[in-house]
Amino acid sequence: MPEKIKQVILSNGLKVLLKEIHTAPLVSSWMWYRVGSRDEVTGATGLSHWTEHMQFKGTPRYPSTVLDRAISREGGVWNAMTFLDWTTYYETMPSDRFDLALSLEADRMVNSLFDEKDVASERMVIISEREGSENEPLFQLGETIQQTAFRVHPYHHEVIGDMVDLQTITRDMLYAHYRKYYVPNNAVLAVAGDFETRSMLARIRELFEPIPAGPIPPRLARPEPAQRGEIRLTVEGPGETAYLQVGYRFPSASHPDFFPLSVLDSLLAGPSNPNLFGGGVSNKTSRLYRALVDKELAVSVSGGSSLTIDPFLYFFTFTVHPERSPEQVLAALDAEIERVQTELVSRQEIARAIKQARAIFAYGSENITNQAFWLGFAEMFADLDWFLTYLDRLAAVTPRDVRRVAREYLRPQSRIIGAYLPSGEGA
Repeated sequence: MPEKIKQVILSNGLKVLLKEIHTAPLVSSWMWYRVGSRDEVTGATGLSHWTEHMQFKGTPRYPSTVLDRAISREGGVWNAMTFLDWTTYYETMPSDRFDLALSLEADRMVNSLFDEKDVASERMVIISEREGSENEPLFQLGETIQQTAFRVHPYHHEVIGDMVDLQTITRDMLYAHYRKYYVPNNAVLAVAGDFETRSMLARIRELFEPIPAGPIPPRLARPEPAQRGEIRLTVEGPGETAYLQVGYRFPSASHPDFFPLSVLDSLLAGPSNPNLFGGGVSNKTSRLYRALVDKELAVSVSGGSSLTIDPFLYFFTFTVHPERSPEQVLAALDAEIERVQTELVSRQEIARAIKQARAIFAYGSENITNQAFWLGFAEMFADLDWFLTYLDRLAAVTPRDVRRVAREYLRPQSRIIGAYLPSGEGA
């Protein structure tokens, strides 16, 4: 696989990753910027996500009224995402129409308009998005846990931003954020699909190399102090369903322990998909499903972590059975965690957990769009080698590795327990 990927850094600092895949007449490109919600300060939360919205409002060359039609007319799809550590934009198009995608990304790297009227309309869109999320119990619970877990580190706030900031952010704040972070030497362009590498690279140079480099934006460095004991909290709200969410402090994705922890995740809750928009597999064989859902303590169970630059959280999430309580669910969770901390998991069970984790990774890496995604995504929290060696590092995990990380990371002293308690009233 490594020899098929071309890596080049242009004279202005833009990193380019190219992978030829001639299985279908499609090309997918992902433009990644090293900026996300972790780069925002109090009073300006939500800037990165809002800036992403403004990138779809057009440039003098590509007005917003023609952008969607231009992509769809050529048979393409496009979208964008903002996360804790990054923002990304992608287009997947027929290979003979792909130049439009490259031209668009080069143009909006420098020429997005940020019209006052568009800023005002997007303010209402994003506020409505935030209000909609606030009606969801798991959003309320997850946000409260995240704010509690991170008092110092900028992972404190949700990607969408705090409501008070969404009401006061100005057009000039948005434009300054855009100009600061949307520079070629703060970006990675990943392209995969049906093209010839030499001609693709030549076209990328033609479009992007004239864009001048800017100062490398500094990233906030505010390490979170160590947690001094278990934290428990409750959130109350409408509805009739109780939820339990338990967040354990987890290492960064580049930490060696991330791999045995991924196997532990597969073993306990079913494998998480590290691809943010990939599908999943059934978790009915996982230990927690058998211990909680099969025994009617919970209606559903899931687990998951995020691939982040700095240590974040691993969440267990449970929908509590109507005839049970969050305390009963927590007791069952603790029993299963104690089992994996004291008993050495059999090699057969570890092998099955690794197989499931490998399968979900493969499912999320097979099509052209996903392969282009992974080329750039891995660069946002580690490097390309992380992606290329992921399966081998999973396969090397042993039962003793799993027991060790369970003991080290799944400790009560480093967790936040949150329960959503419904009032019984309608939303």
